[in-house]
Amino acid sequence: MTAESPPRSSSDEALSKRLAELSPAKRALVEQRMRALRGPTAGAGIPRRPEGEPAPLAFAQELLWQLEQVAPGTSTYNVPRAMRVRGALDMARLQQALDAVVERHAILRTAFEEHAGVARQVVRPAQTVALAITDLQGMDAADREAKCESILRVEASRPFDLARDALLRATLVRLAPNEHALLLVSHHIASDGASGGILMQDLAALYRDGGSPLAPLSVRYSDFASWQRMQLNDARMAQLLGYWRTRLAGAPVQLELPTDRPRPAVPSFDGGRRSIELSRAIADGVRDVARAQGVTPFIVLLSAFQALLHRYSHQDDIVVGTVVTGRGQPELEGVVGYFSNTLPLRTSFESDPSFLDLLGRVREASLGANEHADLPYEKMALELREGGRASLFDVMFAMIDDAGALPSLGDATLSTITIDRGISKFDLTLGAAVGAAGVRVVLEYRSDLFDAATIDRMLEHYGVLLGAAVARPETRVSALPLLSTTERAQVVQGWNDTGREYPADATLVSLLSAQATRTPISTAVALAGSGSTPLTFAELDARAATLARALRARGVTTNTLVGVCMERSLELVVALVGILKAGAAYVPLDPEYPAERLAFMLGDAQCAVLLTQRHIADSTLTPLIGAQSGAPATVLSIDSEWNTIVDAAAGYTDVLTPPAPDDLAYMIYTSGSTGQPKGALNTHRGIVNRLLWMQDEYRLTADDVVLQKTPFSFDVSVWEFFWPLLAGAQLVLAAPGGHRDPGYLAEVIRDEQVSVLHFVPSMLRAFLEGTEALAHPALRDVLCSGEALPYELQERFFA
Repeated sequence: MTAESPPRSSSDEALSKRLAELSPAKRALVEQRMRALRGPTAGAGIPRRPEGEPAPLAFAQELLWQLEQVAPGTSTYNVPRAMRVRGALDMARLQQALDAVVERHAILRTAFEEHAGVARQVVRPAQTVALAITDLQGMDAADREAKCESILRVEASRPFDLARDALLRATLVRLAPNEHALLLVSHHIASDGASGGILMQDLAALYRDGGSPLAPLSVRYSDFASWQRMQLNDARMAQLLGYWRTRLAGAPVQLELPTDRPRPAVPSFDGGRRSIELSRAIADGVRDVARAQGVTPFIVLLSAFQALLHRYSHQDDIVVGTVVTGRGQPELEGVVGYFSNTLPLRTSFESDPSFLDLLGRVREASLGANEHADLPYEKMALELREGGRASLFDVMFAMIDDAGALPSLGDATLSTITIDRGISKFDLTLGAAVGAAGVRVVLEYRSDLFDAATIDRMLEHYGVLLGAAVARPETRVSALPLLSTTERAQVVQGWNDTGREYPADATLVSLLSAQATRTPISTAVALAGSGSTPLTFAELDARAATLARALRARGVTTNTLVGVCMERSLELVVALVGILKAGAAYVPLDPEYPAERLAFMLGDAQCAVLLTQRHIADSTLTPLIGAQSGAPATVLSIDSEWNTIVDAAAGYTDVLTPPAPDDLAYMIYTSGSTGQPKGALNTHRGIVNRLLWMQDEYRLTADDVVLQKTPFSFDVSVWEFFWPLLAGAQLVLAAPGGHRDPGYLAEVIRDEQVSVLHFVPSMLRAFLEGTEALAHPALRDVLCSGEALPYELQERFFA
């Protein structure tokens, strides 16, 4: 037996014909919207419950009720609507209209009670709405506005007792004879976004007609709640859950946004909101792209937001929540209540799609979500959330309802007043509206994560990205610009303009020689705890010049690479400065490196000369060099062969030609984590600019002592060696291997009166756990780099 299809009306046939004329993309979108409007088992109708009989809670209400039991007295789910009223206002008519609205919409006079562990809603008899009136006419204008704002904010945040309170509160502030502020506050358990418009339309009609009844509603919210539970039986619920379980499988647990502060273990939900108005050209572009691609402006604006989140987080899997009205049955269109549902929309950014491709992905995600929108989000989250999370997403997106002006109350006109209650349920909630004048964007944010200035930049970035995307939708998402004109100027020009012209002809050699001339007898470098005699600036300069001449005698010239395989010592500093004076560039070869890495570096660098120490030459280098095809022509142990070096220098009578700013100073090899190590070439000009900037920023003096403890194969060692030497401060070298011993370093800091030093964060943590030496009064600057610095480690250091 087959069921007979209902007869088709002329309007059905016209609709089918019109659908056939649409493109496949537009037809799919229209059909999806029709399915969403029809809702589950469309046409069955919602039966009325007997008057006075308690009803179950709708699924969405149930979650809010449970949250209220866990944290009673919160105002997080208050729904305030504030309006400026200009014109003559009849108080008696307003009171009458408010009472009539509450009588019409039973949900606004519903109590939520618990019986035998189960919550239910009980409709109370009609009651008078308490209209609280405050008169501020006697205050001056500025104080009056501030006081009004304060009253509205306080009343908007006053919590509801769901078991006792009426679910509509009214506050009126009289500002002038014909100017008022009106605030209506309901609870989300009794109201949603669409309910606000219904409430205001009904209030305006009842005010205009003196409280005369409107056409009765065919159903109440409690009828819907009972019907929803009948429709979503176990089989239907399992079917919907199956879809969402598959759709969200493997979704990221957290959207890793760059926040201003670490994410607290327990969110406060304190928040703020910022807004921006984007140009009419962008609004036109959004409409044009939507029309051309057969999507709605919602899809275009959401795609741009998800693209921004992808760029910020560097995650290819982005989940954003959005809200649907949930009013699939036609009899619900005029009913106040909590019908809306939340849907997680998941989008992949794999293969770096163009914005056009992204629109298609977001459209498909939206179509699928809307086809399975009957499952209450609360049930979805309960079944699918992981790791104790309360939500399946961290960020929301919504279209702002800018349908038009508010209705008037008789001769009095209404305009919206925005109230920032300082609450944000999610990390970010972006709302957008496309109007005739442009695109209005509002971004609500959690203030325990973000600063207002960060949100302002985020809004600017959204505007730049959206504008570029609708202007050139074929552009790949990775290539869409983010920076505002001001930010781009800052990056390209501002950060490259230090406000100071550094010497164009300066080199490390010229700066070190000038300092030796200024302070010849001051201590330049010492080896901590060794008992060896420190070198003065004059002695260091003289020994380095001797080594430079010896190197020149062996064919070293401008930009020649000279290897250095030495332990931390006075000789090491002489070697580095001497190589620079010869016009050459040093290549650090850490004697603690594995033999295979040293062999590779020796062969790759093809150094003309290798400077070392006798014990390293005997134990480490001789076996390597013997088997190395590109072995250095000369190997000098400057500790045991110093007399040989002096003799060679004496035979070199030419004037040492100093290096130029663009000549090489050193070559440091990368770690090789992505393959073979690579030699990074660095000129005098680059390191001189860095060191002169550091001196401007941090200002070393002759009284400072800088600890050199970083292995010289890392670039931090470069400023540790040369910054104090060009500034006239004292350089103190940690003993070989001493950089790994917190106890030894603590003694050095104390005994040598160290004032400036560097730590990588992991070593700083180990140091703080083992010593109190950082509390020494001489220490004034600790620089941290090389790894991410955890916030808690920073705070522990400051403490």
